[in-house]
Amino acid sequence: MTSTTDVNRLAAHSLGLRYGDRTILEGLDLELPGGAVTAIVGPNACGKSTLLRGLVRLLDPAAGTVTLDGADIHRMPARTLAKRMGLLPQQPVTPEAVTVEALVRLGRYPHQRMLSPWSKADQAAVEEALTRTGTAELRDRQVDRLSGGQRQRVWIALALAQETDLLLLDEPTTFLDLRHQLDVLDLVADLHAEAGRTVVMVLHDLGQAARYADHLVVLKDGRLAAAGPPTEVLTAELVESVFGVPCRVVPDPETGTPLVVPRARTRAAAAAPASASATAPASAAASASVPA
Repeated sequence: MTSTTDVNRLAAHSLGLRYGDRTILEGLDLELPGGAVTAIVGPNACGKSTLLRGLVRLLDPAAGTVTLDGADIHRMPARTLAKRMGLLPQQPVTPEAVTVEALVRLGRYPHQRMLSPWSKADQAAVEEALTRTGTAELRDRQVDRLSGGQRQRVWIALALAQETDLLLLDEPTTFLDLRHQLDVLDLVADLHAEAGRTVVMVLHDLGQAARYADHLVVLKDGRLAAAGPPTEVLTAELVESVFGVPCRVVPDPETGTPLVVPRARTRAAAAAPASASATAPASAAASASVPA
């Protein structure tokens, strides 16, 4: 994996985020390395998506600040920030009857000026995004008639058309089958490796997070539980503490990255054949119910 750099560094400083009177994140200090793939993981409702919204200025902080390369993002012009960061939200809403190319063209909005014509550079960016995501042959099809995996690639193409060096993805594999999950994550890995993009994504699968990310951020109850390389962060103790799941963490046989293997609920359940009770002699079952 590519080493980190000092560019495209997102950081939270004593960050607090809330919805109305409900505090979701509090006192969060966190730095995400530039030039790397970061995966944010944690239990449901721990604040993962909320953190992503705060990092892209979709949610104003109740306390603290968010900086990009040391500059407060809330002091940046919106168009400037849109040229720096591209976001794929969770379950994006597709405009009715819009075609793939028309949707991807929306990614050029930050580069447009009032009354300025669509340029060769704009079209080149769209073509590049379609090609990189393997969606060029879908350009004339309506997005709402595509499969889940195809739609996800189209939305990533829209983010790529912005030509940002920092890409944030909120649960990009949700509702996809295993093959399409891996297709999307392989695409993210290629974008990082080939184009040097910094990627921050929210994931649920710990094995996939460890396999595809350089840096892992673990949240629990709105606070930072751990952060660092997956090989250092993902331990059996951490998984049980954060997720409440006793497990073993072993090397992935394909990649050597950490792989979480939950322990069986009981030793007896793990050892006994599933059909044991069904094949037990009837007399044994009857005698078990007779007092000694």
